[in-house]
Amino acid sequence: MRRHRNGLRTAVLLSALSALVLLAGWWIGGRTGLTIALVLSLGMNGIAYFWSDKLALASMHARPIGAHEQPVMYRIVRELATATGQPMPRLYVAPTFTPNAFATGRSPRKAAVCCTTGILRILDARELRAVLGHELAHVYNRDILIASVAAGLASCIMYLAQLAWFLPFGHHDDEGNPVSALLVLILGPMAATLIQFAISRSREFEADADGAQLTGDPIALASALRKLELGTRQLPLEPSPRLQPTSSLMIVNPFRPAGLAKLFSTHPPVSERIARLQALARTMR
Repeated sequence: MRRHRNGLRTAVLLSALSALVLLAGWWIGGRTGLTIALVLSLGMNGIAYFWSDKLALASMHARPIGAHEQPVMYRIVRELATATGQPMPRLYVAPTFTPNAFATGRSPRKAAVCCTTGILRILDARELRAVLGHELAHVYNRDILIASVAAGLASCIMYLAQLAWFLPFGHHDDEGNPVSALLVLILGPMAATLIQFAISRSREFEADADGAQLTGDPIALASALRKLELGTRQLPLEPSPRLQPTSSLMIVNPFRPAGLAKLFSTHPPVSERIARLQALARTMR
C-alpha cells in the first residue's frame, strides 16, 4: 500500500511539473511558446535519460573501482545484488573527504553506485552496508530516472522563465506584458523547485525503508545517517551549478544549509529519517 501511494504521489507531482512547463510556454508565447516548451522538455528529458549517470559521475570526478581496490564495498554490493536477483552495478569512488554516497543510472542494468573517500573512512562495514542498501533501493525503485526527469522538467521552467525575462511577450498582449513575464520568472521556478523537492523527499523516505528491509538493519542506517550529517557539517561540498543536480541524488545534503536553504532542501531532516528507521526497527523486531 505504501509503495502504491508513493508511486501515485510521484506520478501526480511529475504531471504537475509537466503541466507547468507547457503552461509557462503557452503563457509566454501562445502556440509558439507551447511548441518551444514541448521541444525543450523532450530534449532535456532525453539528455537526462541517456546521460544522467555520466553527468553525475563526472561532476564528482568519480573513477571506477574493482574488488581489489575496495574489497568491502565490492563484497557488500555483490551480496545485496545477488540476494535480490539484480545485476551488479558499476562501482565508483569520488575523491572528496565530504562523506556521502549516491546512485545513478536509468535502470538496474545501467546503474552505478558511488561512494566518496570520506564515507569509506568514517563508516564501519555494518553502516556502509546499510548505506549501500539505501542506494540500491533507489536503483530498484527507478528513483534515479524519476529524479532525472523531474530535474529536466524543472530546468525547462528555468529556461522558459529566462526567455520570459529577455523576451517579455505575454500570451494575452501582443505588445508585451512585463508583469506576466515577471510572474512567470518568479512563480514558475519557485513552483517547479517545490515540486522537485517534494519528489526527492518522498523518494528518500521510501529508499530508507526499502534499504533497511533489504539489509535487515534499520538501526545501522540510522547510525550512518548521524555520522554523515555530522561529517557533511564539518566538511561540506562547495555549492556550484555543476554539483547542484548531483546533490539531490546523495544520501544526505552535501552542502551546509543555512537560513531559508533548509526549507528548500532536497532531503528531509535527518532527525525525522532516523525516527522513522527506529520505528521500523521496532516493528521488524
